[in-house]
Order: sequence, then C-alpha cells, then structure tokens
Amino acid sequence: MIRRPVLLLLASLLLCAGAGQAQAAGYRYWSFWERDAGRWVYATQGPSLARPSDGDVQGFRFAVSEDSASAVRPRGTADFATICAKTPAQEGRKRVALVIDFGTASDAPGGASPPAARTACARVSPDATTAEALAAVAKPLRYDTNALLCAISGYPEKGCGEQVSKEQRERPAAEKNSPSDGGPSLGLLAGVAVVVVLGGAAIWQVRRRG
Repeated sequence: MIRRPVLLLLASLLLCAGAGQAQAAGYRYWSFWERDAGRWVYATQGPSLARPSDGDVQGFRFAVSEDSASAVRPRGTADFATICAKTPAQEGRKRVALVIDFGTASDAPGGASPPAARTACARVSPDATTAEALAAVAKPLRYDTNALLCAISGYPEKGCGEQVSKEQRERPAAEKNSPSDGGPSLGLLAGVAVVVVLGGAAIWQVRRRG
C-alpha cells in the first residue's frame, strides 16, 4: 500500500501540472522547424547554429505559442524538389529549401496583416547556417540583443517575443498541433511524473519490508 506522504506528493505533482497548463503565458515569436520524413519537427538548435545539408527543408512559423510543445508548425507540404525546382545545383554550393509562414490574423500584433506564406530556395556556401540561408532569400531580418529572431522580411515591424494573454491567443482547434507533431505534451510529462512517483513508492515499500 502506498503511504499517505507519497499520495500527497503525487496529488501535488498532478495539481501543479494542471495549474501550469491553465496559467501558462503565451508568447508571440518565430518558431524554427525541420522537415523530417515528411513531417515538421521542432528544431533542437537555433537558426544561427543549425547547419543544414544540401537538400534539407526547414521552416519558420510566426505564431503565439506557450512553448515548443504547443508551437504551431508551418503550413504546407511542399518538398525540396518542388521548392528548389528552379534553382539548379551548383558545384561548391548547397541548396536549402525554406518554408516561411507569417501566421494568421489572430497571431498578428496590433491588427497587422500577415503576408502570405511563401517558399524559397537558398543557394549558399556548404558551411552556411540556416540563418545565413534565410538572410539570402528573406531580408530584412531583425534580431534582438539576445540574438532572438524577431522579424523575417521585415515582419512584424515591431516587437519580439512579447507575452500575450490567454484571451489574445485563442486559436481554432484545427490550428493546434496534435501530440504527434513533435515536442512532449503536458499530459505526457504528467504521466511520466506519476510513473516516477509510483515507482519510487514501490521501491520504498520493498526496502522498508526488507
């Protein structure tokens, strides 16, 4: 039988998980994605560090999100062959396909009208980063003092990663990612917490009886 202190700890973890989900703040920013086996996966490195290979597809999406698990992926399914069809290969250069999704009106700051999503094929040096590939096809870019990407092709004109209230960040269900879109969901993390607590309780019981 699991002792009362363990049950209290378990309840506390679950309550914290629920409270975090209800009270989490949203932020308006450009998220960075990589196309892997036909699906978008949240990038594990920033665009200034990532060095894509020739033939890679990478994407950017401007939206209001709480974190990487809830971030909205770029729309569209264009692949490398489609995006770079009119950009022939060149010796000593690599081609990187980019999908740039400026988001929806509900994501736009101050009532701004987001440009239409577009694709571009950057032909850059073999050691170029994603940021350099983006700069080659989508200037002007704007960064803050912490090197956070704030604007692509001048959008948005102002702001950078600002906090947005829950009312401001309501989005239709069709725009929200499913758990399979990349990044752990809060439910999964809560489940892991339960397993850890119950496992710890079982070990404690065994040692106590030994």
